[in-house]
Amino acid sequence: MNVTIPVLAFIAKLLSGATVRWIDSHPDTCQRVYFANHTSHLDALVLWSSLPRQVRELTRPVAAKDYWEKGPIRRYMARMFNAILIDRQEIKVHQSPVDAMITEIGTRYSLIVFPEGGRSGGQDLGEFKSGLYYLAKKRPDLELVPVYIDNLNRVLPRGEFLPVPLLSCITIGPPIFLENKEPKIQFLTRARDAVRNLKDR
Repeated sequence: MNVTIPVLAFIAKLLSGATVRWIDSHPDTCQRVYFANHTSHLDALVLWSSLPRQVRELTRPVAAKDYWEKGPIRRYMARMFNAILIDRQEIKVHQSPVDAMITEIGTRYSLIVFPEGGRSGGQDLGEFKSGLYYLAKKRPDLELVPVYIDNLNRVLPRGEFLPVPLLSCITIGPPIFLENKEPKIQFLTRARDAVRNLKDR
């Protein structure tokens, strides 16, 4: 298999039919954390492929190692979009996923993360896990950009392997930051609301 990155991005956009809207925000190559709702295994790939090329080249999706290392095609695709694969089964105290992400991005790359952890049912967002908070706390310079992904759970329904081409929409909102001394729960609620509020924009 020899699929180039532009071809992979084109295939992902073709399958999802994704349109992208930037609301009070715009593409930028500065370091960011794009944080989105999670309803499909295609979320990371489609969001990544929907970014402009110069932004995409500097953006690394965070994805589940147990899913993307299953089989040669998934492993190849994960390499192609330069994913940071996180082991959800063996999380070590002295080697946390957040520390791994910070090491991987250095001072160059941006991230795509899904703070719910697992996939939600698509009706409403699940509670955000604490990883986004600790990313913001350890790297306060990173712009935290909310993203709402609509309809991808129907492009690749849970339990299915082959995607069904449908129209989906990706809405990207204005950056937020962790406020000084902001409590974790308050920040995670605010971040979750920032994604939810994009649904009807």
